Amino acid sequence: MMSHELAEFIALLKHYQQQRPTQIAVQDATQQVSYAQLWDEISRRQQLLQQARVGTVAVYLENSVDFLLWDLALLCAEIPSILLPPFFSPSQLQYCLDISQTDTLIAPDDCFLLQPHNGFQRSDVFWQRQNSSTVELPVGTQKLTFTSGTTGQPKAVCLSTVQILRVVKALSAAIAPNDPKHHLAIMPLAVLLENIGCYALLYRGAKVELASAAQLGLQGASGLNIAHFTQYLQQSKPHSVILVPQLLAILAQAVHDKALNPQDFRFVAVGGGHVNPEILAQAKASGLPVFEGYGLSECASVVALNTPQQSKAGSVGKPLPHVQVKIAEDGEILVAGNRCLGYLNAEHQSSPYWPTGDLGHFDDEGYLYIHGRKKHQFITSFGRNVNPEWVEALLSQTGVIAQAFVYGEALSENHALIWPGKADIGDAQISQIIARANSQLPDYAQVKHWTRLNEPFSVHNQLATSNGRFKRDAIVQRFQHIFTASGTES
Repeated sequence: MMSHELAEFIALLKHYQQQRPTQIAVQDATQQVSYAQLWDEISRRQQLLQQARVGTVAVYLENSVDFLLWDLALLCAEIPSILLPPFFSPSQLQYCLDISQTDTLIAPDDCFLLQPHNGFQRSDVFWQRQNSSTVELPVGTQKLTFTSGTTGQPKAVCLSTVQILRVVKALSAAIAPNDPKHHLAIMPLAVLLENIGCYALLYRGAKVELASAAQLGLQGASGLNIAHFTQYLQQSKPHSVILVPQLLAILAQAVHDKALNPQDFRFVAVGGGHVNPEILAQAKASGLPVFEGYGLSECASVVALNTPQQSKAGSVGKPLPHVQVKIAEDGEILVAGNRCLGYLNAEHQSSPYWPTGDLGHFDDEGYLYIHGRKKHQFITSFGRNVNPEWVEALLSQTGVIAQAFVYGEALSENHALIWPGKADIGDAQISQIIARANSQLPDYAQVKHWTRLNEPFSVHNQLATSNGRFKRDAIVQRFQHIFTASGTES
């Protein structure tokens, strides 16, 4: 039986089909689909999926109208699906197919996943294989989203249609006061936050624009052609975007340089990591409507968000109505109300509250503040707890330093490993950025020593994941001799 949440979503799409038939619903560089066509296109693809008797479907496409339409068809038909992240390594992508025993793949004909050993054969529309084993998914699983952990293989988080659409409805209500009517998807649709963000704009009857990474100037997991990126935003003039902190810094600088008009934007959401307070202040001072939030895949993305009606600098906002959040005795954030169905091939956790692994606190007005990852926290030789992400954000979201890794476990003074944003950035400039960050930090969290790296942390040197997250244990092991030397200096 169809859930109330899905029935409501479909009813809205059918309502917009009648109410605003000529309005564009989704578009990319080569095609556009109006609201008159949208539901018919979704229904047509649903029929193709059902006729093919698909089991679990993986989608590996660039951001495009075609990608979003297949994704919507899978959602509305409640067919288990995986949106494969383009930033995953070939071995991680292969692992996603293997652990889920995906039987159907929607991908370009030249996709490397179609190699003979995987057993996919072309049907009328899809690539399918007959030799897949049956994997028992948690009852109700519609979307499997993979977290790219810093150790081992990614975990498959199992989410239901109901869990996804609860967040969609909450986000739609949160952005209503600013009423964005044109959303540009900048992150890959395989990123759950962007995926659900697009749903939320369609829930409101707005237009969703999709562009490939090359069109946006994005290069790999963390590279960016800033001029290309800015030019695309100049032409598109979206009302809403979802950004990671580094992209917010670039957007704020472009507005400061008058390359972009802040009044073109109505809702700029930022998440995915600690945001440098200076960047947030600069963005808001320039007129950008920036709203920081917090979420995790295990709770179907967004948990808390600053909104036009309730916003507080430095916080990630108040919890959205569909969840309950509390802080454990050790400071860990716990979330109930929309927790996932579990991880694939893992024991179900019976507690209603999901342990996020993040540390935080509430202020007296109910705003949530994030301190960093519980497992990343280190303790100095003076017994002070430091969350390195806090310090690293102050250093790396400046346009000068591209990567900063801070460590101080059992040391009397903290040490930073620095990779500059450009080769011509001198040591004196880096020292100035560190001094500026230190002025905003308590003494125990300040960086007293730093080392300029010979190369960035990357997949190639096994010091970062495919989407740019640090492999912290590996970094500490590789550079232990440097940290030890600085810790013994008088």
